[in-house]
Amino acid sequence: MRLTSLTDFSLRLLMHVAQHSDRLCTIAEVAQAQQISQTHLMKVTHQLALQGWLITVRGKGGGIRLAHRPEDIHIGAVVRSIEPSMALVECFLDDSSSCLLAGNCRLTNILDGALKAFLTHLDQYTLADLLPGLPKLQVPTPLEPTIIHRAKKEEVQD
Repeated sequence: MRLTSLTDFSLRLLMHVAQHSDRLCTIAEVAQAQQISQTHLMKVTHQLALQGWLITVRGKGGGIRLAHRPEDIHIGAVVRSIEPSMALVECFLDDSSSCLLAGNCRLTNILDGALKAFLTHLDQYTLADLLPGLPKLQVPTPLEPTIIHRAKKEEVQD
């Protein structure tokens, strides 16, 4: 799975704004600091505001600020709200009917479980966890041990 640049830019924007919670931040300021084009950042800001993560103030002296405390912004929720599709494979799409294996495929459940585990892991962290100057994050222990299956090599006899 690969997250889109929209999600990457969204998280970077939220982190920047959270680090400057004492004032309004401007798109130009964030664009320069994060090396993102202002045009892209305007789209990102608009999406984050529509989703309720940011408050925008228009006009002279305007800017952007968080709509919630960093401790209340869960990374998994941001990713779910911004990422345009969480479909790892075509059969995850609502309008997909092109899978030849429908009804007989076990891969769908495995990939769905992996996606759920990924999002559950992100849900354990908030924007506050991403900010510098805080104690080192404690990585949660997995719920189940990871088992790696390896194919056995067939020995070739001469």
